[in-house]
Formats: sequence, C-alpha cells, structure tokens
Amino acid sequence: MTEKLQKVLANQGLGSRREMERWIEEGRVSVNGSVATLGDRVDHTAQIRVDGHLLSRQTEQPICRVLMYNKPEGELCSRHDPEGRDTVFDRLPAIRLGRWITVGRLDMNTSGLLLFTNDGELANRLMHPKCEVEREYAVRVFGEVSTKTLNTLQKGVELDDGEAKFLTISGTPTSQHAEEESMNRWFNVTLKEGRNREVRRLWESQGVQVSRLIRVKYGPIELQKRLPQGAWVELGLEDVNALRNHVQLPDETQTMVNVRQGKLDHARLSRMRRSVKKHKVRKQQGLNKRAGRPAKRK
Repeated sequence: MTEKLQKVLANQGLGSRREMERWIEEGRVSVNGSVATLGDRVDHTAQIRVDGHLLSRQTEQPICRVLMYNKPEGELCSRHDPEGRDTVFDRLPAIRLGRWITVGRLDMNTSGLLLFTNDGELANRLMHPKCEVEREYAVRVFGEVSTKTLNTLQKGVELDDGEAKFLTISGTPTSQHAEEESMNRWFNVTLKEGRNREVRRLWESQGVQVSRLIRVKYGPIELQKRLPQGAWVELGLEDVNALRNHVQLPDETQTMVNVRQGKLDHARLSRMRRSVKKHKVRKQQGLNKRAGRPAKRK
C-alpha cells in the first residue's frame, strides 16, 4: 500500500501537509536516493531523506494532542527568527513523538486563539479550503461603517488574490451623528478561509482601518476567556474529538489530559502568569547579553 509522500511526512510530525509540499518543491526531500517530486507515493520500505538526513519512520502511533494558545501581539508564527524576536513556539511544552504544528497562522499584530497539534492530517484538514472551517474574529475598526459597507463586505469584495467576503458580521453601524472620537467600533466577523491578512484587507478595501484584531474561535473551539496571553492549555478528549469530527476524522480514544488539568482555577492561572512573566524576563536578559548591555534590574 502506498501513500502520498507529503502525507507520510506530515504524519511523522514534521509539519503540516502544505508545509511538506513546499519542502518537496524546494528539493529538500529524496526517496530511495532520488530527489522527490510533488505527487510521489511511497510505501513502508521507502528510504526517505529530509535535508540529507534519513527519516526514521515511527511505528508507534502517537496520541492526537491539541494545544490552545492565547497569542499576544508581537509574536511571530515561525519556529525561529534570525532577529531573535519572540515566536509562538518559544514556550510550548516538549513533545516525545513528532512536533507541534500550527493550525493556521496569525500575523504579528494579531492576537488570540492559535491551535497547535502533533497530528499532521488533522492540521491539514483544519486549514484546507475544501473543509471550509469557520474562523471568528473580534475586530476594532476606525472609520465610518455604514449599513451599505457591511452589506458589501458580506456580498463580496474583489481583492488582489480573488474575491473574499465575511459570512457573518455582528455589530452596529456608525451613527450619522457620531463624533470623531467615537468612530472606533467593535465587530465580530466570520469567514471560511485563512488567506494572508484577509480580515484586514477586507475592511481596508472599504476605507476602514483595523486597529485591533483578535481571533476568538476556530471551528468548534472558542478561546477560553480566562487564558492569559502567552499561555497555553492542552485540550481534553471531548474538544479534540469535536475538532476531529468537524473535519470527518475518526475519534481519538486516548488523552494525556486529566479532568483537573483542563480546569483554569485561580492557582493554575497564577502559575501561568508567573511563567509568562519569567519567560519575558529571561528573553530580555538574553537579548541584552547578546547586545553587550547589562540587563536592567527590576
């Protein structure tokens, strides 16, 4: 039995299927000594190398795990940054099998819900356009927002990379008598795509500036309001299977999370906040050391 090469790589926890497709196109993957091409299929006997290193095929089937992360503004959705800036991977827990894969991305100035999983197939389906998984954002905009503007945004707008629209918009249009200082308004919007800066570009197409953007929901999973920015919590079996069922994957039967771990009580929230604060201090000390400056004492 053969499988698509990118699926095999994703299932080994190297990244999402889309990311693996890019690796193949870049010539980073070989099969049995020959550079792989997109569309190649492999069986369990194939010798696969990534960047020249032989891939050790895992025979143990890892438990499907999902993390909910409350991304702050200013963090990059990259594993490493040559400039030393904060990334969303900096504080994630170690994982024995595979690695954490981001489910979609958020730009540097967007905060809120970011999911991670060790299951490449789950990540691929949650991001694939054909699965039409809804994302919901809370967005604060500055500028006049008329009923006509809202109707246009739901009807469809032609952007550089094709037509885009919001499925739903909740919020109140600008009053005709609104003063300039009250032109900031909050809306909640949903869409079924994850194109680059799509929410911002849709509003900007109508001459409206986005001043805050927060993702609050991805598919059936809502951001826990008490989760501090920069902190993560692992989802329990019920939520993991809600995600899997949403994209027609079979239920996971095992979990590494007990009932107590899923509760954000006062003591756990305090530990999370202290951990986030310590990480920021260590990060700043490291940056100061590399720059040859003494760290400021607080």
